[in-house]
Amino acid sequence: QVQLVESGGGLVQAGGSLRLSCAASGRTFSNYAMGWFRQAPGKEREFVAAINSNGGYVNYADSVKGRFTISRDNAKNTGYLQMYSLKPEDTAVYYCALSVTKWDYWGKGTLVTVSS
Repeated sequence: QVQLVESGGGLVQAGGSLRLSCAASGRTFSNYAMGWFRQAPGKEREFVAAINSNGGYVNYADSVKGRFTISRDNAKNTGYLQMYSLKPEDTAVYYCALSVTKWDYWGKGTLVTVSS
């Protein structure tokens, strides 16, 4: 079993930045691809970004491309989502997840609120 704990969310003004962290425990973090997802109020959860197990491949949703950066530090069992130029429409609960063939493990999320 893997436990994931997100942190770093909060209230920020439009145009600001935040860095989210995802701390993993329980199994070898470096065995898994990692992703970030978000769910805004009244909307379905959506994909934000993903990174493969060794950090050599990343993928982003079009809505965040050029503004968000996903990364990971396998030595620290931690993943990150650096968010720049935040917009009110980025307001959501952000979740990290780990995958072997599907998104097997999920954290409980951290709330990001972007004020206009």
